[in-house]
Amino acid sequence: MKKVGIFGGTFDPPHYGHLLMANEVLESLNLSEIWFMPNQIPPHKQNRPISSSEHRFNMLNLAIEGNDAFRVEPIELEREGPSYTYDTMVLLKKRYPHIEFYFIIGGDMIEFLPQWYKIDQLHNMIQFIGVKRPNFSVETDYPIVEVEVPQFDVSSSMIRHRFMEGKHARYLLPDSVIRYIKEHQLYES
Repeated sequence: MKKVGIFGGTFDPPHYGHLLMANEVLESLNLSEIWFMPNQIPPHKQNRPISSSEHRFNMLNLAIEGNDAFRVEPIELEREGPSYTYDTMVLLKKRYPHIEFYFIIGGDMIEFLPQWYKIDQLHNMIQFIGVKRPNFSVETDYPIVEVEVPQFDVSSSMIRHRFMEGKHARYLLPDSVIRYIKEHQLYES
């Protein structure tokens, strides 16, 4: 059975931290692929403006270019409203019944698992992969496979602020994504 890691997020913009995390999980667990899954409307970020789905989808495709083990899964962009992981995984398991799914979450999300929509049904459906992050606990009552990832202290919000302040973001995200951001005037103040 094919083993696929699902890496959900806003990816506004995608950066080397995302790519490093995905690659370490891929290698550590001998997965076949990692599918980056941009959210339509993340339930925990409904009050924050985010770039359009089209821009985030395009930036992700640029970011993963050249890595055959990575792909972008647009399933959450095809639906209206908030993106609940449970609903998405039900759809994915129907579309791909012969794939075993692993859902990647950062240490910052582990503590919120008890509040996730239909978490008890969800954790019976998939295996959670917890990636350790500084200052966050990976302690939870839910079964999680922990993966160590080299720390690269970068975030999408930090990158957006750099662009708003007119600072460069080289070496934080792929040059192709930087060009896309500049070409489409994303994150300008």
